[in-house]
Amino acid sequence: MYIKAEAISKNFGGSTLFEKMTVDIHAGNHVAIVGNNGCGKTTLLKIFAGEEVADAGRIIKQKDSVIGFLHQIPYYPQWKVSDVLYEAFQSITALQQQMTALEQQMATTSDLDKLLVKYGELQELFEAQDGYALASKVASIANGLGIASLVDESFEQLSGGEKTKVTLGKILLQEPDILLLDEPTNHLDLQAIEWLENYIKQFKGTVVIVSHDRQFMNQAVDKIIEIEDGQAWVSHGNYDHFLQEKEDKFTREFAQYEEQQKKIKKMRDSIRRLRQWANEASPPNPDLFRKAKTMERMLERLEKVKKPTVQKKMNLQLEAAGRSGKEVAQFKAVNKSYERPLLENINFTLYWQQSLAIIGANGAGKSTIIKMLLGEECPDAGTIQIGSSVKIGYLAQHMIQADSEARLIDVFREEIMMTEPEARHILAQFLFYGHDVYKKVKNMSGGERMRLKLAQFMQQDINLLVLDEPTNHLDIESREVLEDNLEQFEGTIIAISHDRYFLEKLFGRIAWLEFNTMTIHEGNYDWAKEKQAIVREAIEEQNRLSQLQTNEIKEQQTRSYTIEEKIERIEKKMAITTTLEELDRLEKQLEQLYDCL
Repeated sequence: MYIKAEAISKNFGGSTLFEKMTVDIHAGNHVAIVGNNGCGKTTLLKIFAGEEVADAGRIIKQKDSVIGFLHQIPYYPQWKVSDVLYEAFQSITALQQQMTALEQQMATTSDLDKLLVKYGELQELFEAQDGYALASKVASIANGLGIASLVDESFEQLSGGEKTKVTLGKILLQEPDILLLDEPTNHLDLQAIEWLENYIKQFKGTVVIVSHDRQFMNQAVDKIIEIEDGQAWVSHGNYDHFLQEKEDKFTREFAQYEEQQKKIKKMRDSIRRLRQWANEASPPNPDLFRKAKTMERMLERLEKVKKPTVQKKMNLQLEAAGRSGKEVAQFKAVNKSYERPLLENINFTLYWQQSLAIIGANGAGKSTIIKMLLGEECPDAGTIQIGSSVKIGYLAQHMIQADSEARLIDVFREEIMMTEPEARHILAQFLFYGHDVYKKVKNMSGGERMRLKLAQFMQQDINLLVLDEPTNHLDIESREVLEDNLEQFEGTIIAISHDRYFLEKLFGRIAWLEFNTMTIHEGNYDWAKEKQAIVREAIEEQNRLSQLQTNEIKEQQTRSYTIEEKIERIEKKMAITTTLEELDRLEKQLEQLYDCL
């Protein structure tokens, strides 16, 4: 055992999250905690980390274990990114500062013996703690997470996603015994997700992850813990194995429930008959009454098998509002720059009923493509044409730009004209029940905002869906509903996503943004990844050769400039020489220099 929650109970906001729940996590386990939104996954992580306390029960951890917890973004005023990353090595950097102070003292004193002894002791400690490898460790993590270019930036000036990456980097650099990660892939691009995946695979310590990223769980964990009705159920294996085990478990439990219901019905029928026979006897038969009473007590003492329930899901039904023209959207030689060139010579055509996914690193220009498609941004060069009869529905990554005090139902009705009872009926299909519909925008979670936008979507006339990270805030069940609907959608779809499970299931055409250009791959994500690696290698080789050629030209120019200077100096000497012998020697030097040009 490495960390254990033993018979813990926790109430939150008047509702019970856990009821005498026990969770065992052993040394080296890589565990994912799953469950519906609100079941207490993040609360359990906080209890493990010591940030919250259970109402009952206890947490047992291996003595002196170091925990790294990724949850909230800390506040670092006036710190650079490098300062945040190096904070992971506080004890080592303290040694380094002491060594620097001693070096300064040694430079100004003649009594070196004591200082040299002290310096030697500190240096041994510094080497023992791998102090000279700090820079390479920081560089490795920064490159893997794609934040190497940010190390000199102010932390507080970064975006939310960039801050998450830096904070994650600091935690990984601490090399904790236990990693607690709450939705670690939410703000990472595909390259960083796959790097983190490989890092966790090789991590020897214990990892506990709360995630909705199914492919990440397939690759990075060996155990799934599902929290449901305040209890934990364990499946050993990855996420796909968990799904199969859960289906088998549901089948077994439903069979046990039905079997017991049959037994209960037979017992009740027997009790009814015994009472009937006892009453029909003349005089009434007390033995039959006693038997009926005995059977009733047996029925009362019988431990009832709970009927397994299927979790309610969104009732999403996206329908295309008529067809558009064959060519839905066309980009021709599109260029876009901000402070630097971002997109160069972008060419692609989106056809009716195609599904196109745009992927690439953060900052590669994915959202800019979408904004130009929607007309929110204009290209610097080239043209963008939208086809005939195209009706666009846009699902933004950051949604619901409404008054924070506005109520959910009012925001819904701003776009959809209908009565309040009609609105409540539709919102219930998206899991907004009772007083949920009066919740204020400022109190809505990311998942609730996404479900509200999907509810609005369902009421609109759309034949082109434009989706920007549509699965980011949805739980797994809602993602599955969305995927099923998109599979059935008869219109056209263009999406940005880093959810590989989502990409693999829905998209057979991938637009990959890299090196300021777009490469279209006719195939799924895994196919596109292989082909893009070949494209990347070719471009990098071309850039390397181009750089070599540039360097060679510069060298030639420098050499020519130097030779020309020498020629000029010799010609000046020839103009003032007085002997034939010296003139002859200078002419020969001049001939050699002209041959070098």
